[in-house]
Amino acid sequence: MDPEQLDEFVMGYLKKKGFNGAAKQLQDALHHNNNNNNGTGSSSSFNSTDYHNDPELTKLIRSFSQSENDPTRYRNGYSNLRSWAYNSLDLYKHELLRVMYPVFIHCYMDLVGKGHTQEARAFFNSFRKDHEMIHLRDLQKLEGVLVPSHLEEMEFARSLRQSKVNIKICQYSYDLLLQYLHRTESTLMLGIINEHINFQVYSGQPNSSSDDIDAVTIVGSFQETADHVNQKEIQWGLLEDSLEDRLEKTGSLLTDSEKGQGESKDGDVDDSNKKRSTEIGKQGSSLKKLKKDKAGNATAKVARQETSTVSPAPRVKSELALPVMSTDVEESILEDLRNRVQLSSVAMPSVSFYTFVNTHNGLNCASISHDGSLVAGGFSDSSIKVWDMAKIGQAGSGALQGESDTNDQVAGPNSRRNYTLLLGHSGPVYSATFSPPGDFVLSSSADTTIRLWSTQLNANLVCYKGHNYPVWDVQFSPFGHYFASCSHDRTARIWSMDRVQPLRIMAGHLSDVDCVQWHPNCNYIATGSSDKTVRLWDVQTGECVRIFIGHRSMVLSLAMSPDGRYMASGDEDGTIMMWDLSTARCITPLMGHNSCVWSLSYSGEGSLLASGSADCTVKLWDVTSSTKLTKAEEKNGNSNRLRSLRTFPTKSTPVHALRFSRRNLLFAAGAISKPTS
Repeated sequence: MDPEQLDEFVMGYLKKKGFNGAAKQLQDALHHNNNNNNGTGSSSSFNSTDYHNDPELTKLIRSFSQSENDPTRYRNGYSNLRSWAYNSLDLYKHELLRVMYPVFIHCYMDLVGKGHTQEARAFFNSFRKDHEMIHLRDLQKLEGVLVPSHLEEMEFARSLRQSKVNIKICQYSYDLLLQYLHRTESTLMLGIINEHINFQVYSGQPNSSSDDIDAVTIVGSFQETADHVNQKEIQWGLLEDSLEDRLEKTGSLLTDSEKGQGESKDGDVDDSNKKRSTEIGKQGSSLKKLKKDKAGNATAKVARQETSTVSPAPRVKSELALPVMSTDVEESILEDLRNRVQLSSVAMPSVSFYTFVNTHNGLNCASISHDGSLVAGGFSDSSIKVWDMAKIGQAGSGALQGESDTNDQVAGPNSRRNYTLLLGHSGPVYSATFSPPGDFVLSSSADTTIRLWSTQLNANLVCYKGHNYPVWDVQFSPFGHYFASCSHDRTARIWSMDRVQPLRIMAGHLSDVDCVQWHPNCNYIATGSSDKTVRLWDVQTGECVRIFIGHRSMVLSLAMSPDGRYMASGDEDGTIMMWDLSTARCITPLMGHNSCVWSLSYSGEGSLLASGSADCTVKLWDVTSSTKLTKAEEKNGNSNRLRSLRTFPTKSTPVHALRFSRRNLLFAAGAISKPTS
């Protein structure tokens, strides 16, 4: 490169980067130098620096002088960095590989931004397999970025460009990366890393845990927004004058020994199949089985000690006008609460699993009533089917038939069908939920509507219209009357049974809102989204008051602890995260499932968490120990798996629904599937 070309390139570079003052000084110096060379004057002071003859500086400028529009620089730079990271020592490899995904997506977006569409597609397809296991959803979205205008029009791409990635890395791994970049003069890769990655360098050896949930986090404008939102005050306590409060004040909670004595009087009359099946619906025989398996008073004493160590939740007032509960329903709930079995890590629940057969892959969702006596299934053919467990027991059949060969179209007094068929939707049914007393069922569908059904009349009462796209989930409030829904239109909505229009619309998620859950005090709802975040919304104002960031894939299930202090969320990768609502911080990730977590449920006293997954298992987690971890224990990668108390595998049944009853019997449901050969 001759001196004139070098001068011209430096001048153009300074102007392009906005260093106009420096460019003007260089131009004046070059002009003065030319005048001196044409005349008889001596060499200028500028020429005394003589950067033309400095080999190191010339080499650096030559690397910059390569056309910035040359797309091969991105492929070569990334390919070399990738080979170096994969060939590193195993001790440091998993930390160095964390850098590759941010570099990959920004190389791709830079290529698109410069108009190299074909080269960008070739680059994307060449290296996408490295990241599909963890970032498949993001890659599918990024695949739609094809022209420079998409980088501004698509919210996902724009947020990536404006944000930085925090990566935890040990000092030695950080030094190795810098040495490589400087030794190979990878100025392009160095620039991308410098612009889009923040390194959190810690001393000592690399963390042995490759699934550290905080190892890679996104920061930037969205993180700043979340931090600002999470400063808002929330009232996470329970409602004043609740039924639980009344029981505590009157001291009418029965001990396990008293419950055992009361139930032993009924033991001799439990002879026939009819009596036994009826009591399954009312949880009588299942509770007996639970107590036979446990060590009686000693176990109950341990359970009471564990629950008593938790500070009581504060009491708050409801922001909603709650419905008046009928005397019969109130007495039924109080009776269940009096007979609740105290669970703990040493007192495990009994599990009643309802298996759907002959569904032909048509079951989309399942729901279980609060006492386990009713089970509903939503199907792809737009139908809803409701089974009464007591009637199934009387008929002598324990299977939930998804489809029947006879009498499937008409329901009459002589019908052999053992379920109630509810027809009304015009698209697949994606969610169903029972009201707390079990007298109503809500369903949501791809037809954008929500329907209210009566389990007593077996008829559709109301059709609620408001969403513009398929409605993924709908949930009754803990006191009934109000319900919440969420949709592909990126919104969640609050409704009441007596109005056909929504009362509140919650907008803010960047993608589909996939699941919704009420807080126990009915003042808040939580929503999980495909944008990998969970949000908490104030029901009265419709305002977002918490944003929970940490999941690496779409959030599919949510559960609130009975005291309203904690929340659990499950995602597509099988990770469950427990959150403190007051601080919006993740207490601990629970690792164990290897597929989507479709359902979560806390036990009545909040000491256990049950999770149901597409990996055909139900897992029980010790919530008490999970919320008492020290900081040192949180850093230990192996501690995650110690909190799984027990795993219940099914034959070949993905778990669609879970529910702890008020008496702490665990119900689950799913459709049996043929194992893949």
